[in-house]
Amino acid sequence: MANTTTNPTTSPIGGAVPSADAPPSEFPRSGVPASARPAAAIGAAAAGVDAAIDSAAAAENDVIRRVVQGAHEAVDRIADKAIPAVERLKDTYAGATDAIKHRADQAVDLKDEWTESLRAAVREHPLAAIGTALAIGALLARLTARNNDER
Repeated sequence: MANTTTNPTTSPIGGAVPSADAPPSEFPRSGVPASARPAAAIGAAAAGVDAAIDSAAAAENDVIRRVVQGAHEAVDRIADKAIPAVERLKDTYAGATDAIKHRADQAVDLKDEWTESLRAAVREHPLAAIGTALAIGALLARLTARNNDER
């Protein structure tokens, strides 16, 4: 049976393994362990990325603040112009409402006057009122009968 212990200078697959004291041939000697060099570079890059993100966030917050401030000022300007227009519209509406109420009151008064005048005429001349009503009824019947025949 073969010996299963491995030689510290050979790998399990048969290749030579450099000793722990010798640095890898691809990295220059600098006194920093080879395993620490990439971590330091990654840390420095991460710090730079963090600084760039913080700078971009600060710039974005500044832009947003300016946009909000500009929108607020625009709304204030629009409100300042709209308030007098709304007041004029309200006054116009109130004036139109008063005028319509006045006209409606006049129409009711005129209707009451005509009704009273017609009642007084019927009381003074009842036979003439009946004859007039019959004549108007006959005229309306004839007009509606003609319209029905033409259809």
